[in-house]
Amino acid sequence: MQPTTTPPFRADAVGSYLRTDAVHEARTRHAAGEIDDASLAAIEDRDIVALIEEQEKLGLEAVTDGEFRRAYWHFDFFAGLDGVELGESSTGMDFKGQAIKPVAVEIVGKLGFPTDHPMLAHYRFLQAHTDRLAKMTIPSPTVLHFRLAHDSLLTPLYPDRNSLFEDLAAAYRGAVAAFYAAGCRYLQFDDTAWAYLCSEDELAKARARGLDVDNIQAAYVKLINDSLRDKPADMVVTTHVCRGNFRSSWIASGGYEPVAENLLTNCNYDGYFLEYDSERAGGFEPLRFLPRGDKRVVLGLITSKSGELEDTDAVIQRITEAAQFAPLEQLALSPQCGFASTEEGNVLTEQQQWAKMAEVIDIARRVWS
Repeated sequence: MQPTTTPPFRADAVGSYLRTDAVHEARTRHAAGEIDDASLAAIEDRDIVALIEEQEKLGLEAVTDGEFRRAYWHFDFFAGLDGVELGESSTGMDFKGQAIKPVAVEIVGKLGFPTDHPMLAHYRFLQAHTDRLAKMTIPSPTVLHFRLAHDSLLTPLYPDRNSLFEDLAAAYRGAVAAFYAAGCRYLQFDDTAWAYLCSEDELAKARARGLDVDNIQAAYVKLINDSLRDKPADMVVTTHVCRGNFRSSWIASGGYEPVAENLLTNCNYDGYFLEYDSERAGGFEPLRFLPRGDKRVVLGLITSKSGELEDTDAVIQRITEAAQFAPLEQLALSPQCGFASTEEGNVLTEQQQWAKMAEVIDIARRVWS
């Protein structure tokens, strides 16, 4: 492949992988009180090391821990922040007929990032067991704000959602600094909010929750840029814009046009993982807002929602179409999302998962050779 010295790489991955049977069993037994924390961690450690080895064997330049220690891609991180607790929501999220367990983020005190956040230890374990670039994924600050119910503000410190912005950005600056100090040079903010702002259905739900969706994009650009304000120059921070991913189902539809300029031009990310595996994502025209230079878009043209392999020539043709709107040298390839945004995982096998990743690498070599 035409080399890239910094991520995102020509062949990359969003982050999560299917949990092994052993991890599923161990987490079930741990929840039932049959095994202790140390026993669960030992099983997770063992299977994460095997996962790392599989990624290295395939030839990936960046590896993750598959999010094996999490139940959710976002709630586990939020629960570790100062001032946040998880409660029970009155309603779950509707993934086109599949309802996810109702969990609510509750703000109970001043927001902050603690120096003992458990995901720092998760990152250190990953880094210690690979000679590749260790990639860490965390939810974007916009996710906390966008999904927060008004009745989840349980402290007088924050009279409304928008009063969170300053402390939320400061907490994320703390996270960026802490992961950097732990050795992380490839950090990703996973984000559903920007995808929901492309969906008429999700916009209507957000308005019903009291969000000022007509003016929220500017506020989210500022929130993200304030969060990244002190990012060291040798640290890459990307984002993955997710349309929903639970047991191969989804939430949001709509092309990127409504958010493209703010997201691609105005947000200070180094790269963007954009879902393009179905017609729900619209066309490539919004890529015209990608500034010429070092920023990259990783095209999520390989679906993680099924085990059927894509037609290689068709994927290459779509990359060619995307290159009409953004330079080919600023593009890369990945699955459209992770394989297991929650511990349940998508509906495919581990063998099919690795075949998908091998397909990503093979196509990237052909396109950028």
